[in-house]
Amino acid sequence: MPDARGKVAGMNRCIQHRGPDADGVWADQQVALGHQRLSIIDLSASANQPMVKDHLAIVYNGEVYNFPQLKQSLEKDGVVFKTHSDTEVVLELFRKYRQDSFSRLTGMFAFAVYDTAAKEIFLVRDYCGIKPLYYTVPGGSTLAFSSEIKALVSLPEAGKELNPDALVSSINYLWIYGNQSIFKDIRKVPPASYVHIKIRASLEITTKTYWQVPSCQQSCTEEEAVRRLRELLEQSVRRHLIADVPVGSFLSGGLDSSLICALAKQHNKDLSTFTISLGRKEKRVEQMGDDNYYARKVASLLGVRHTDIPVDPQAVEYLRKIVSVLDEPIGDPAAINTYLICQLARSRGIKVLLSGMGADELFGGYRRHYATLLSRQYTRMPVFAQSLFCSAARLLPVRIGSYGIRPARWAKRFCSFLGMSEEQAYLRSYSYYGRPQLSALFKNQFNDSIDKLYRAHREQYYRYSEYDAVNRMCGTDIAFFMEGLNLTYTDRASMAHAVEVRVPYIDKEVIEYAMLLPQAFKIRGRTSKYILKKAARAYLPQEIVYRPKASFGMPLRAWISTSLRELIDDALSESTLRKRGLFDPAMVRKIIADDRSGREDNAYRIYQLLTVELWMQQNT
Repeated sequence: MPDARGKVAGMNRCIQHRGPDADGVWADQQVALGHQRLSIIDLSASANQPMVKDHLAIVYNGEVYNFPQLKQSLEKDGVVFKTHSDTEVVLELFRKYRQDSFSRLTGMFAFAVYDTAAKEIFLVRDYCGIKPLYYTVPGGSTLAFSSEIKALVSLPEAGKELNPDALVSSINYLWIYGNQSIFKDIRKVPPASYVHIKIRASLEITTKTYWQVPSCQQSCTEEEAVRRLRELLEQSVRRHLIADVPVGSFLSGGLDSSLICALAKQHNKDLSTFTISLGRKEKRVEQMGDDNYYARKVASLLGVRHTDIPVDPQAVEYLRKIVSVLDEPIGDPAAINTYLICQLARSRGIKVLLSGMGADELFGGYRRHYATLLSRQYTRMPVFAQSLFCSAARLLPVRIGSYGIRPARWAKRFCSFLGMSEEQAYLRSYSYYGRPQLSALFKNQFNDSIDKLYRAHREQYYRYSEYDAVNRMCGTDIAFFMEGLNLTYTDRASMAHAVEVRVPYIDKEVIEYAMLLPQAFKIRGRTSKYILKKAARAYLPQEIVYRPKASFGMPLRAWISTSLRELIDDALSESTLRKRGLFDPAMVRKIIADDRSGREDNAYRIYQLLTVELWMQQNT
């Protein structure tokens, strides 16, 4: 397949940043496979990919943390290994168990296995979608797949038609839900699933799920829950440290990352940690906590090498770069945090970083979890009292001069979902528009896509009806928010510098246990992540465990009103918006005006509108 070889080599070049240590292309008469390697385990050339052994070929991204145990079991059955890599273990496990092998893997992974004898390909993605895997079937007769969209759209035959469902999601959530992408003909392999392709006269393609979040709950004592959670977290962190290269960690000084660092330090005495440092002006507008103070305190307590990374005001430069890196219009500036931290870590020779991501989704740690529960209590108040509260909130400014008023921001958001059903309130708690607003913004062009978005959320929210309210929220976060936003931007921003970010909370066994726990173990009174905080007290001082929650993000509100102002006026001008034809110019200008006057907190709305326009400029 000389033509296919050339195309795959070109796709490799598009994602060379993901794996600069080695590259390879392999092909037979029907299939061509390419790989860019980031060497983490078994650094020798013998572990390079594509790896071909007998009639199986594999290209693999990620890490399987239980590979030593799986390898030992296979060796007892007579398997002879040629490398010390987890890649070869995945291949041999597939040879023995075929589709039944996927659920035996513990880790983060996206891989393709090609059986040259049976003429079958399996595209496989890990349990929660930590590692990405996109595919397209241009013309219905050829299949192409990659870790990033940019490699797929490099193909001449690949379709680049905009997907309105994804665009609506991107504006409403800041990210894209489900298994779609911003391009109509490019899809994701769903988490915990595999796509099975039979190469016949025409391609036969089926998608199947091999695992799902448990749908039942159990009762246990608080003491039992704390003990078991500590065991699982210690086990998870220990196996996430497996590497033949240096390992570091994110450290914000909050509970989640601090606990991961405390557990990691027990096994890695040379741990390095990193956090972002913001200026006083930005903190004043955002009303953000002082991560630097707490991060340094934790680093000193644990005895790790810690680095604060100061952020200069080059917001325009950061934004243009991150739009390109992310592949799709994702409007969370936290991606820039990850990008900068990984850039510095890699410059110091660190290829692996641990992250505290996932704890909020699993243990009810977001403010919206508590706010949704609280909104149910407010509906029991007299209607006049609710009306009075929200009328007062609407009149409050969110900023006076350069001083942000965080309680006013929260009150306005809270009032936006008072009186709604539980599912609708939760949707509105983390979306940026009400349904009528969203329709009006798009000038009624994509109402079918808006209907799909609301229907998909409702179906996911009530997928496990036996869950209590908090676990319905957590289950929705795992399926939608965590994969669609946090894991997506983390993978792209880190792999842009060839750094692998590992997420010990997002471990199959930790997830299964967390989702068995009732809501009283997650939110108790005004305490969120109740059981995690109880477990953390064995490793961290109470000042850290019970520190008020701080967001992991950039000083967006400060940027919107200062360094991004000129770009906003240019990219979101009336003439530009009319030419693009997606958004109502009058509504966009009002969003900007209300933010600048301090009447409303529209920073994220403006940032995402700007992100979409910059993405359009780069991709259309």
